[in-house]
Amino acid sequence: MRHDVYRYTFDEKTPQAEVRDSLFLAVFCAEGLHGRAQVRLDAAFSLDEKKRACVIDAATPVGRTIAQIFTGLLSREFGEDAFTVERVGESPERRA
Repeated sequence: MRHDVYRYTFDEKTPQAEVRDSLFLAVFCAEGLHGRAQVRLDAAFSLDEKKRACVIDAATPVGRTIAQIFTGLLSREFGEDAFTVERVGESPERRA
């Protein structure tokens, strides 16, 4: 199984409540593309607001969709310099 996992970290100026809202919006958009049941089965992500970090498992088409939409939303709303994203090797807790 592939382990395409992305870790996002956010600067101090980026409001974590808005990051959380962007993540959930990305999940809702993925539901529109893949269906709610498929998102429940395949989505895996974790947001730690205290650590200012988010991890998304992009090993499935659903996960890749969430990561792509989330990255686009963050770039638009906060700018390219407000966060970093890197590929890592561990899978987050499953959530949907």
